[in-house]
Amino acid sequence: MRFVVCIKQVPDAASVRFDPEKGTLIREGVDSIINPFDLNAIEAAVQLKEQVGGEVICISMGPPQAEAALRDALALGVDSAVLLSDRAFAGADTLATTRTLAAGIKKLGGADIVFCGKQAIDGDTAQVGPGLAARLGLNYATCVSELEFKAEENILKVKRAWEEGYDILELKLPALLTVLTCINTPRVPSLKGKLKAKKAKIPVWGTNELGLDASLVGLSGSPTQVVTTCVPKFEAKREILEGEVDDQVNALVERLKEVGIL
Repeated sequence: MRFVVCIKQVPDAASVRFDPEKGTLIREGVDSIINPFDLNAIEAAVQLKEQVGGEVICISMGPPQAEAALRDALALGVDSAVLLSDRAFAGADTLATTRTLAAGIKKLGGADIVFCGKQAIDGDTAQVGPGLAARLGLNYATCVSELEFKAEENILKVKRAWEEGYDILELKLPALLTVLTCINTPRVPSLKGKLKAKKAKIPVWGTNELGLDASLVGLSGSPTQVVTTCVPKFEAKREILEGEVDDQVNALVERLKEVGIL
């Protein structure tokens, strides 16, 4: 079986900063990491491979430095990796991203199961997983917290979380899953895994290798674009109520009435 995991390299949220004048993130000097949700997707794929056999391939779209994230994935038990990198891919929204990832997965020969994290922490759209499934014509389930593979029926049984509880679904393969962090605990890379990752050759595919029209990917192929961003400012005022307890309570009630809470 072939399991494909889509990962993204993102800025480490613990050290990210914002440029208020340009309205952009300051990426210089900020460490990049594998999107945290994607670590659970990697672990889910590797665990399933260990149960039923097959191979796990990681694929990522990004600049050349995203190769580091793929090497980290190889150290976690992934068998091989491919980087989709081309200047034409820059500025892609989720639609253009899914177009590129779909082309990459098709070039790999398809997949029995595609794993994605629930969402990326830098965009928080949660659109890439479902959009990719639609492009590839796959059955899919989002926000998966548990999964079981029924090999004799070639069916995935999953528990999908939602606001008021959960659903139990069965999906025929091929399928795509987006997973939650509660589905597993990502393993720590082994020394053997790190050595393998360091030596691995990671092919880089651009528009030519994928057979994509440059006008349909990246910023050119993105119908949605971020015009400006800002960090919201929070202003708070504090007032100390003095006097006896009854006086303080009465004063508080009056303040709450003034602001429309009571």
